[in-house]
Amino acid sequence: MTTEPDDREGGNQRQPPKTDGREDGPFRPELIWREQMKGTRPGDRRVRIIRHRLFREAGPGLLAPRPRATEPRGGFARLWWRLQRLLLGAPIPTHLEIEERLTRVKALAVLSSDALSSVAYGPEAVMRTVVLAGVAALSLTLPITMVIALLLAIVATSYRQTIRAYPHGGGSYSVSRDNLGDLPGLIAAAALLTDYILTVAVSISAGVAAISSAFPQVRPYVTEVAVASVLLIALVNLRGIRESGTVFAAPTYVFVFSVLGLITFGAFRLFTGGIGYAATSAPSSAGSEPLTWFLILSAFAKGCTAMTGTEAISNGVPAFKPPEAENARATLTVMATLLGTMLLGIAFLVSQIGIVPDPTERETVLSQLTHLVVGDGWYYYLLQFATALILFLAANTSYADFPRLLSLLARDRFAPRWFGLRGSRLAFTVGIAALTAFAVSLLLIFSASTDRLLPLYAVGVFTSFTLSQSGMVVHWLRGQAPDRVRGAVVNGVGAVMTSLVTLVIAGTKFLEGAWIVIVVAALLVSLFLLIHKHYVTLARQLRTDVKVTPLAQPPVVVVPVPSLSLVVRQALGFASGVSKNVVAVHVATDPPLAERLRAEWPEVAGNIPLVIIESPYRLLLPPLLAYIDALRDAEPGRTIEVVLPEFVPRHWWENLLHNQTALRLKGVLLYREGIVVTSFPYHLEA
Repeated sequence: MTTEPDDREGGNQRQPPKTDGREDGPFRPELIWREQMKGTRPGDRRVRIIRHRLFREAGPGLLAPRPRATEPRGGFARLWWRLQRLLLGAPIPTHLEIEERLTRVKALAVLSSDALSSVAYGPEAVMRTVVLAGVAALSLTLPITMVIALLLAIVATSYRQTIRAYPHGGGSYSVSRDNLGDLPGLIAAAALLTDYILTVAVSISAGVAAISSAFPQVRPYVTEVAVASVLLIALVNLRGIRESGTVFAAPTYVFVFSVLGLITFGAFRLFTGGIGYAATSAPSSAGSEPLTWFLILSAFAKGCTAMTGTEAISNGVPAFKPPEAENARATLTVMATLLGTMLLGIAFLVSQIGIVPDPTERETVLSQLTHLVVGDGWYYYLLQFATALILFLAANTSYADFPRLLSLLARDRFAPRWFGLRGSRLAFTVGIAALTAFAVSLLLIFSASTDRLLPLYAVGVFTSFTLSQSGMVVHWLRGQAPDRVRGAVVNGVGAVMTSLVTLVIAGTKFLEGAWIVIVVAALLVSLFLLIHKHYVTLARQLRTDVKVTPLAQPPVVVVPVPSLSLVVRQALGFASGVSKNVVAVHVATDPPLAERLRAEWPEVAGNIPLVIIESPYRLLLPPLLAYIDALRDAEPGRTIEVVLPEFVPRHWWENLLHNQTALRLKGVLLYREGIVVTSFPYHLEA
């Protein structure tokens, strides 16, 4: 160790040896004392800068580790580290985060795939409901879709206002909490979280249905294919948002242009000669119900699933490249235009042709339409593959927004803090893992059936729509912006419309499964409040103005002594340096061993007292804990430090060969007040 003066102090300065960044020997840093802290008095040596091959100086008083310094050294840990690098890629430094943001082209693929993909099942959901009143009622498909498209335009316009008012991210949670209070904000968050999970499950299920329509051999394995697809999408998202955008951009645009091409060619054929079609059979349920307003509203509610994902761009404004708000507004406009065009085009064609949904659910309506318009050639398979891919990628919208929303909740202390941590690729790793687990569970429970999952869908997203737009009305009325009246009117219309739709969806789908979403959302809100209460209580108890002062008297140090091994003797020496009040405790489960320990003790430990506790029932922890409790009761104002001698094997699997008594004791002592636990490890040699 060499102590050197600062450059500014003058004098001869000994330069550290040059290194190539590798760690070739033991850790022997050269410590340099410097006056780097602003306002430091001359000679005040409080800042220590380490000059070593593993570190470099990153600024006054700052250190940055070199890449090799972050690599694990153990065999299993190093293998796991290399596997992570292979699957996820090299870590991305924090200062390059802005480079990982999305352009408009990639953002449309990442944040709009959920909304755009809904054309594959939205019109079909309307048709399967109205056909209950008879095949003739299918003529209502186009009018209902037109109302949905009008609602889409209103919601998109409202969210453009939201992005303008919240250029750094105006998701439903943030807007509702800022303007309506904590409870509405948490309701919006719970509704969105449940909807994001359902988006993954529904989109993947619909994607597998598209594949099984073209390849019937896949039908027995739809659940397995769905689960594997979720895991693959999760892996891509763990590699970072920009990389997921690169991977998912091409399939999204192939789908969009394929559907637009199908609509254009289908309209051309209709106007130039028509398309022949004869339904093989009508569903057995056709005509089973009268055509009532309730049935029409039910069809409208199911068709509104096509609007899920509209809020994703507003939630994900921080994911855009600068200028974030301008890029987000432009992307939202393009998304709404494409979605409305495709919905109306498909609804028009199926109504004019007279397509009837397949009663066996083996072929989707979009597949039937493609068959009729372009036949069984390459274009049919291109569209089916593109449909399957974008439905898979629709889940990616949730993977972009679900972890980000959880990170906001964690920031505001309504969710566990680890949801706010970014992984090595700047992705919210824990949030991605949680979404994957929930989505896979739903797919297994509902056997990846789109028809069984759809009744759970859209309640949450329209609840968040309503709360967000209501919050924006309050925002405009409170503010002083010159166009605040116009803004309040636009968002007010959106709030009224989406609230009506929310009531319709909740009422028509309640018994079909919407009640499950409502119950889950209520439980989530209660959980958020409990978590927040814990964090607030913790902050209140830890907040203090007390300065750091030494203990009034040294602690009483207790050292459990199972034997007189090397690690025990070293731990006793360490304890003697900490305090003069040291006591060794041996729990006697083997009387001959205890007797030998008593006989050898004076020669080994000198004046350190030894307490031997008999344990006739061969228990280790209860007698030791009883002694520590008694010692704490005898000196209630004094800190008790328990030094635990333990050895660390070279290989992880060798831990399985030992009883882990020290680990169990630490777990128990953690919940006893006034007790400090210190591990004294001894690393075994090879």
